[in-house]
Amino acid sequence: MSKFIIEGGYPLQGTITVSGNKNAALKLLPACILTDEPVILHNIPDIQDVRNTILILRDLGVEVTELASGSWRVHAQHVNKTELDSLLAGRTRASFVFSGPLVARMGEAILPLPGGDVIGGRPLDTLIRGLEALGTRVELVDRGIFRMNADRLAGAGYYLQAEASVTATENTVMTAVLSPGQTIIDNAACEPHVRDLCYFLNQMGAHIEGIGTNRLVIEGVAKLSGTEYTIGADFMEVGSFIGAAAVTGGEIRIKNADPHYLGMIRLVYEKLGVIWEVDGQDVLVPADQPLRIASALGGRILQIKPLPWPGFPADLMSIAVVIASQAHGSVLLHDWMYESRFFFVDNLTFMGARMVICDPHRVIIEGRSELHASPQGVPSPDIRAGMALVLAALCAEGTSVIHNIQQIDRGYEHIEQKLKTLGAHIQRVD
Repeated sequence: MSKFIIEGGYPLQGTITVSGNKNAALKLLPACILTDEPVILHNIPDIQDVRNTILILRDLGVEVTELASGSWRVHAQHVNKTELDSLLAGRTRASFVFSGPLVARMGEAILPLPGGDVIGGRPLDTLIRGLEALGTRVELVDRGIFRMNADRLAGAGYYLQAEASVTATENTVMTAVLSPGQTIIDNAACEPHVRDLCYFLNQMGAHIEGIGTNRLVIEGVAKLSGTEYTIGADFMEVGSFIGAAAVTGGEIRIKNADPHYLGMIRLVYEKLGVIWEVDGQDVLVPADQPLRIASALGGRILQIKPLPWPGFPADLMSIAVVIASQAHGSVLLHDWMYESRFFFVDNLTFMGARMVICDPHRVIIEGRSELHASPQGVPSPDIRAGMALVLAALCAEGTSVIHNIQQIDRGYEHIEQKLKTLGAHIQRVD
């Protein structure tokens, strides 16, 4: 396994361009199965989860060709089987969204339980109910294998009762575009990657209305055609680099950052004392950050929690923990979505952070803490916690070691190279 060795205390300086949206890429690639014509995708990040998704496509018989860095040609003229390889599927949670395209195109799918980050319970109920609403029979058979069949799909009304699930919305949309009749999805997710998927499908000939709202209306079509599409910037990576610049006292420009998607992130970061400027499509993070946590009304301790879009993204809560540790004041972070999100916090306390886990969902942080390095090493438990530990190491005094960095590689493209470009002292050791 690989590890990062990071010498902290160096402000980040310079310019970078972030990669394409990870969560968009992991849905657009399976969506290519919905047509037998070639599709060309641009700005696809070179991350482990994408590489694994491409392996799944090839295992199904789909032709996938790299045209240039970040550009791929996907041609699902032939889909030779409908059962996902259990080893490949077990490496990423996104493997389960192959169910929608396979059922819509082939009438059946066999999938194992998906893999992904261990950040708490992530039930599949809402996604499966969407398939069932459109006429799919779903059976959980031995060894955690799902068998799905649909003799005839038909449009239907579907309300996401439990949550505005991103994955359930995307999978239902991909099933509905080839289902005869009208499908209405209420309480739909409307994150940037959901929009990317819907715009992409419409470009292929789908009829989806209400994109960007929580009510999607889909008129099923008989066939989709090939197309060429460029996905947007990964706003999680943008938020991570803003945090990295702030905690190291650096000044950076993030190019092509799609700042129109950063509204709520900006509001929450400002409460932690982090500011930035917008220059066209670029984000400029200045060196003179306030880094002072605001108080709630009446002088109460500020509380931050994630919400479905356009709320603050749950995946940036780990980054917010490290930012708060370097800001003056107190804050309560409450991630009600995932009960294991903050388990990495113990590693930060070993580095000198003043914070305490109240329960699996909440952590109280008292800043500002002088962090010291962790030369013995800390493990990266998941993508976002791993990146948060990188931020902590960048601003800590001394040299830290971060293990299990294949977790970070699943979501961040060539992260150490980008950080080196900004002056970070980081190296990867195999």
